[in-house]
Amino acid sequence: MTQTPWSLDLARLGERIRQERARRGLSLENLEARSGVSRSMLSAVERGRKAPTVLVLDRIATGLDTSIARLLGEERAARVIVLRRGEQDTALDPSGWERRILSPVQPGIEFELMRTTIPAGVDAGEFAPHAPGSREYLAMERGTLRLTIDGVEYLLHAGDSIYYAGDCRHAFANPGRETCSYYLAMELGRHPTRPGPPRRRGKRPRKGKRT
Repeated sequence: MTQTPWSLDLARLGERIRQERARRGLSLENLEARSGVSRSMLSAVERGRKAPTVLVLDRIATGLDTSIARLLGEERAARVIVLRRGEQDTALDPSGWERRILSPVQPGIEFELMRTTIPAGVDAGEFAPHAPGSREYLAMERGTLRLTIDGVEYLLHAGDSIYYAGDCRHAFANPGRETCSYYLAMELGRHPTRPGPPRRRGKRPRKGKRT
């Protein structure tokens, strides 16, 4: 089913975010620190009271060390998975750019293949760094894209491709006069030093008296 943060079941999206957060043993405060999204916004999204923008949803996913695809789609475990166009989840930003998810969500795999289209003159914004070891591969289909990686701009045209480490700030904008489109494959790493909150230390049981 095609979905956007404004037409999907917000309650279902919020519940999935809450489940992913709980599965990692994170409080709202923990996720706020990891994602940069305020606790009040996180709470409103989890309760289905507010629709996040694509950037906010991406920051939440990054804080959970996962992808937007996992927050929108159901896991599928099969050797062959066909996603018809009408089954592909789509995130549409109010500014007009679209992120269509082409890859299925599989158990234990944090990978996303997407096709993005950005209208002429639209700035899609800056995305937060993913976990160390993340990798992104981008291939231009048409138009012009200004990709900014940690402050350095790369101007890409139809037929160009680029690879970059995903643990960086990366921003996308279309400075041209026509819509641009590109394919992006993203493989997420993991934060080895970002476990859940520390365990509470319980009182040690008293040893019995020696006889």
